[in-house]
Amino acid sequence: MAEYDDHPAYPVGLRLNGRRVVVVGGGQVAQRRLPALIAAGADITLVSPSATASVEAMADTGEIRWERRRYQDGDLTDTWYALVASSDGEANDAASAEAERTRTWCVRSDDAEAATAWTPATGRSEGITVAVLTTTSQGRDPRHSAAVRDAIVEGLRDGTLAAPHHRTRAPGVALVGGGPGDPDLITVRGRRLLAEADVVIADRLGPRDLLDELPPHVEVIDAAKIPYGRYMAQEAINQALIDHAKAGKAVVRLKGGDPFVFGRGMEEAQALAAEGIACTVVPGISSSISVPGAAGIPVTHRGVAHEFTVVSGHVAPDDPRSLVDWAALAQLRGTLVLLMAVDKIGSIARALIDHGKSPDTPVALVQEGTTAAQRRVDATLATVGERAAAEDVRPPAVIVIGEVVAVGPEPSGHSAE
Repeated sequence: MAEYDDHPAYPVGLRLNGRRVVVVGGGQVAQRRLPALIAAGADITLVSPSATASVEAMADTGEIRWERRRYQDGDLTDTWYALVASSDGEANDAASAEAERTRTWCVRSDDAEAATAWTPATGRSEGITVAVLTTTSQGRDPRHSAAVRDAIVEGLRDGTLAAPHHRTRAPGVALVGGGPGDPDLITVRGRRLLAEADVVIADRLGPRDLLDELPPHVEVIDAAKIPYGRYMAQEAINQALIDHAKAGKAVVRLKGGDPFVFGRGMEEAQALAAEGIACTVVPGISSSISVPGAAGIPVTHRGVAHEFTVVSGHVAPDDPRSLVDWAALAQLRGTLVLLMAVDKIGSIARALIDHGKSPDTPVALVQEGTTAAQRRVDATLATVGERAAAEDVRPPAVIVIGEVVAVGPEPSGHSAE
């Protein structure tokens, strides 16, 4: 037989739906390979005296038929494809010999050179199947195949690898939560949709570094600079989404955090629905949890806090527009997380103290959380207003109030009271 590195394997995709496939051996190899064969619709017979618990469960649910015995000559009759993966070398040799006689393509887990077929390292992303086979002068290298597969699939999933001019999205709008600031914390789906966009309407607090990765043809619109003034800004953003979607563009509305956590995402979704425009919502990692976590603060901790409450602090407690019951919040024993509250933290702290919250309650202000500029300033409820001013804490910052602030190890480089 000629060396395989002189004659490389011919790649092909087998259509096994309804066709007989025989698997010899019910161990770990079979456990890994069977799900893909089941997904392909193959009519699978397992021949093995024993099987792992997972393989046995596949037989119990009727996904495969299990012949609980050793391989016997003739087991590959009328078989289209065989996987030989038992720990019995003699049975493997016999099954491989039958496959050769009956011209059945056969994979062997114990001896790739004796096989007539190889299983590639495979992965899938959005309707694309990636299959990789690599060979070297010394033979096959499955680990290299897996590494190449992983790199390709990850690139397809996060949008860093895409076929030029290949359209995978229909026109419409995706409301994408970009996470707390670190570009690596956007979801895989969000990053992929961003890579497929024609137009991106971005918030100031979105992961700005991701915009540099977009192709030159993508139109990037700064939502903070959309005209018509502050009062009309949201209406103008809604109209921009509508106009670009109606022009046949794939639009991404890139927001910081999560679109529905103080992000006005539902207002935009409602405006699009009223115009009959398709809208996809991609949740994001909310800064209310991730930023405290990045600063070493758990919003809950066993024996300390069994609850956490997230509140917008953009309106002062004495403002008639406020919808927050500060008196009720002051009575809670859990963690209080404030967003958009830097310039109101003094009045908020006074309100909580006035309603019974201890002035000694620990407070942490985390500015620019998850980014290279992240810093943490610690205080108490009694001193947080002065501390925020003295340390020149500026938005965006997440403020955490509660005993959880004192739970974790003191992070290096933060300002302590």
